[in-house]
Amino acid sequence: MKKVVLKVEFHDDRIQTKTMKAISGFSGVESLSVDKNDKKFTLIGDIDPVQVVRKLKKLCHVEIVSVGPAKEEKKEEPKIEDKKKDEKEIIAEILKTHEAYYYHMRMAQSYPYYCYKTVEEDHSGCVIC
Repeated sequence: MKKVVLKVEFHDDRIQTKTMKAISGFSGVESLSVDKNDKKFTLIGDIDPVQVVRKLKKLCHVEIVSVGPAKEEKKEEPKIEDKKKDEKEIIAEILKTHEAYYYHMRMAQSYPYYCYKTVEEDHSGCVIC
């Protein structure tokens, strides 16, 4: 989820409605708010701001003011106690991963491919001669 703030220079309501239709046509836009005094659009959703600006540049002058994560409610996470592992357990885990790793893997050998060209100097094959 991203929050994108765009400064749009629209001169009349017709251009504003066109820009709103263009923005709402993008997939991933969850909310759209307009501030007419500051001439800013605020978009929230999974969108690419560059594609939005590219689309709106055809209608009017657009600037990206800010792009950032949308404010989400903070959920309280239960605290997990850190369990300290013994050195023997850590070494056992490392050795376990190395047991499955094969150091010398052989690849199937391929035979060289030779390309032969035969050149004949027989001039009787030409119709013109």
